[in-house]
Amino acid sequence: MSAFWDIWNAVRGIVTSADMITLGLAVVVILAAGFMMSGMEAIVNTTVIALLAFALLGYARMVTIGKQNAVAYATTDWHNFLGLPMISLIAYVLTFAIGIAVVNLVKNLVVR
Repeated sequence: MSAFWDIWNAVRGIVTSADMITLGLAVVVILAAGFMMSGMEAIVNTTVIALLAFALLGYARMVTIGKQNAVAYATTDWHNFLGLPMISLIAYVLTFAIGIAVVNLVKNLVVR
């Protein structure tokens, strides 16, 4: 049960500590992935692609709006990813997977 609470606290930390633009990007990616997913059998592939899209949008945001040097920020971003704790990665994966699954479920219920 302790692992569940650790993951829950990591998810809550991600959602409550992020700024509104980052949360908006995450919601847009989750909605787009949920609408594009063909069925629940593709949840793993869709989640991985959505996380990659989220990372690329975050990078593009910092290079364009944040006025960061593209090469230096790419190196910094990669090193930050390599140092990411596994519990945070699990929290991101679960958050995106559950969000995508809910969007796809609602889409399938409405389209019928």
